[in-house]
Amino acid sequence: MRLLNVAAFFFAVASALLLYALNYDTRRLEAELQAKERLADRARSDIAVLKAERGTLARPDRIDDLARRLGLGPPKPEQFAHGREVSELNERQGSADGR
Repeated sequence: MRLLNVAAFFFAVASALLLYALNYDTRRLEAELQAKERLADRARSDIAVLKAERGTLARPDRIDDLARRLGLGPPKPEQFAHGREVSELNERQGSADGR
């Protein structure tokens, strides 16, 4: 009977230590998860800001103004090796304008 009590006592102590270790691991994993969630939220926010900036920088009226300041203009026929590219370009521009 005494041996059974000692075994039960050691079993209870071992169980308590195991539960303490599991609780510690669970809290550590929870902290890691929260840190990764914050990092993911920050990344989503950064992506949204970058998309907005890209949209602003890629506006055709902004690009056209900058190109004109640099002395750029529409392509000329002599810039192409064959005249065919110019006619294809004109067709594409005409169909884009006609919608």
